[in-house]
Amino acid sequence: MASSRDRQRKLARAKLDRQMVRRAVKERRKRRMLAGVGAGVAVLVIVAGVAWMGGAFDSDDTTTDAADQDVCLWTPQNASTNSNLKDVGTPPTKDIPTLGTQTMTVTTNQGAPIVVGLDSELSPCGTADITYLASKQFYDNTDCHEITSYGALRCGDPSGTGLGGPTYSIYNENVPTAPEPSASPAPEANAKTPLYPKGTVALIGDPPGTNGSQFLIFFKDYSPPTPEYSIVGKVTGGQATLDKIAKIPTSNNDADEKVRPTQKITIKTLTVGDAPASAAPSASTQS
Repeated sequence: MASSRDRQRKLARAKLDRQMVRRAVKERRKRRMLAGVGAGVAVLVIVAGVAWMGGAFDSDDTTTDAADQDVCLWTPQNASTNSNLKDVGTPPTKDIPTLGTQTMTVTTNQGAPIVVGLDSELSPCGTADITYLASKQFYDNTDCHEITSYGALRCGDPSGTGLGGPTYSIYNENVPTAPEPSASPAPEANAKTPLYPKGTVALIGDPPGTNGSQFLIFFKDYSPPTPEYSIVGKVTGGQATLDKIAKIPTSNNDADEKVRPTQKITIKTLTVGDAPASAAPSASTQS
């Protein structure tokens, strides 16, 4: 299982690398046209690099158009061994945006909608995952079943068990890297940017790296010793609603963890659409 996930990650990363090289080619061509002189040699080198990468990492024909290449690979999950899974089909593997920002709007029973900028560049498959499920009304009329001890609202599981989701999963794409401890005793040297700043939206899977429909919305900064949640976006609106939810008391769940909200937090609708021209900042990881 692990080797299969590793292979999928390598395939997806190789394809994303090729897309970034192609993007560099386009940018160089644009600069050459504007300047009247060009970077013709650089373009040829990059094109040659694309051909090499296409042959080295998979069996794709190097002349294949980008639209014909898989961007994301989805791992099937067995509903017969987990009755909490819901079969709504599988997202496409091709024609997935790898640039820009998509707008996710989460309308709950707790106030104004929470608006999130989903990052199609740093998390194209995570964004495609949520977009696909939203198109199937997967999240509509479901409850956010946890307010975690580390300061995040957990949503996206229709079963409310923490084990629910679709009958497929997607690997981690955008997990932040914990910085090395500083040797300096100075407080400013040890001050670190949070790995998951307040407002971060990340996918959560069980086990980690098998992401489906569930996601976390952080209402306070969080920096775990070993990050495991793949960042997919950032809250851009409705922060007051999130702050209100953060104040809801919790009680013990069936596992005796004090994470169950004492008030219902219901997602009435969750939709995803193109972001306007003034799109939200990207969901970059910290390093």
